[in-house]
Formats: sequence, C-alpha cells, structure tokens
Amino acid sequence: MRSVDKDTITEAFLGYCHADTDPRLRFVLERLVHHLHDFTKEVGLTHEEWRKAIGLLTGAGEISGPERNEFVLFSDVLGLSSLVDMVNSPDDATPSSVLGPFHILGAPDLPVGGDLRKDNAGAPVIVRGRIIDSTGAPISTAEMEIWQTADNGLYSNQDPAQPDYNLRAHMTVGADGVYAFTTVRPAPYTVPDDGPVGELLQATGRHPWRPSHFHFIVTADGYRNLVTELFPDDDPYLDQDAVFGVREGLIVHYRRKDTIEPADQAQVAAELTVPYYTVDFDLQLSKTA
Repeated sequence: MRSVDKDTITEAFLGYCHADTDPRLRFVLERLVHHLHDFTKEVGLTHEEWRKAIGLLTGAGEISGPERNEFVLFSDVLGLSSLVDMVNSPDDATPSSVLGPFHILGAPDLPVGGDLRKDNAGAPVIVRGRIIDSTGAPISTAEMEIWQTADNGLYSNQDPAQPDYNLRAHMTVGADGVYAFTTVRPAPYTVPDDGPVGELLQATGRHPWRPSHFHFIVTADGYRNLVTELFPDDDPYLDQDAVFGVREGLIVHYRRKDTIEPADQAQVAAELTVPYYTVDFDLQLSKTA
C-alpha cells in the first residue's frame, strides 16, 4: 500500500472491501469510485475546487432539517433524481417524477370527492381520475398522498401563514378506483436558492423556477409505488423546469367551466362556483414482480 499512486489508488480502495461485503453494495461502490477517480483525473481537479465542493456539501448539511433537505435539492437540480426516476419507471405505468424536498408524512384523510380548497385563494379546480392497472381495470382500495403549493407558490411547511397540512391529504379510493377532490390551481415557484444549491444555480446562470404541479404518491398491495407530478399545458416554465421533472405523459389540460355542470357538482362535496376548472387524469400502476 505504501506505493499507491494515481494509477493504483482505485484498485487499492477496492482492496479494502471485505470479502463478505454485500455484492450489490460492492458493485455500486466500485462503479462510483471508478467514476469519481476517473473524473478527478480527467478534469485535473484542483484543491480549491475540491474544497469548494466539500464546502457546498457541508453547507447542505447545515441548512437541512425536517422541513428542508438540501441534499435532495442538489440531486434534483443536477438531474439525478429525475434520472433515477427514469431508470426505474416501468413502461406499463404512469411516468414517475421527482418527490421534491417538501413532502411530509401524516397528511389528514380526505374522502373521495373531498375539499382541499377550503379558504385558499383561487378559482376551484376539480382534480379527478381513476387508479388503474395496465389493462385499464380499477385498483380497488389504492391509497394516494396529495400535496401542492398554495396560490402564493409556497408549501404549508414553508409558509407560517398557512395552517398545518394545508393543501395536503391522504385518500383511499373505492372499488371503482376513482379519486376526486376540489382544490385551487398551484402556482409556479422557485426552488430554495438561498443556500448551496442557489450558489450552484447562480454560478451556472440557471433560474430556480419550477412549473406549477400537483404531487402524488400512489400505493396499492401487489403494485409498485408511484411517485409523480401533473403539470398544466399552459405553464410558462414547462420546458424550463429547474429540477427536470416534466414528462410528456404528465402534462394535463385545465378545462374552464363557466356554468356548473350537474355531473361535476355531484362528484364533489364542496359547492362549486364559476368559473371553475376540471383536470382529468388516470394514474396507472405496474404490478410488482
């Protein structure tokens, strides 16, 4: 080991791995270290650049907490989160998209047709569809988590003026697989740029904007979990998402209604007012192996 040099250090690291190391862990570490070491030699990484990178990671740890994860945000703006989604998204399911750093557990239960809008500003929006399998059959008793920003572009855990769990819910569908709720249209917003991620965005001349979207996590026994988002087709940031979360198959249309249609009102508990909008989208799950 005393003769280790730039040409042998990669293999020297791998030699430290015990024979009983989990094979998958060994493989992932091996490829990671190979790429890191090759990258370092390829770009001729300087001490100053290395210290800057370590400083950004240190800052990410210092600014992270229960309501904000700067490491997830780094993964998002580097495209890593979306790439992991793409690599692991099955062909027979709705495309997955990024979880984002503002998901929190414990959202209150909301019945199918329930109201998320409450006192939030903005015209009513009915979001509805079915949770189905690859044959189009409904998945009974599937569960979903829903969260979004308010009209000011902030999530409830960012904005002290919003009630806890504002515009967040947990819903269990019935045998028909139908989900439906009333809410308001979320707003485009900027990812947090007051920390290390903001330094990276500024250094590369990138803006921090995301198009407006709804977040969903859908689960059901016997099916792969789906983490995804829905984006409106008229959002100005649709082709400029700072975290690369937009997929062609996740773009939806907000249909404006200037008169109340009885079938719409019958589907939701809240009293509709005009104008209101409807968004229709079926969420398709893939069976587990």
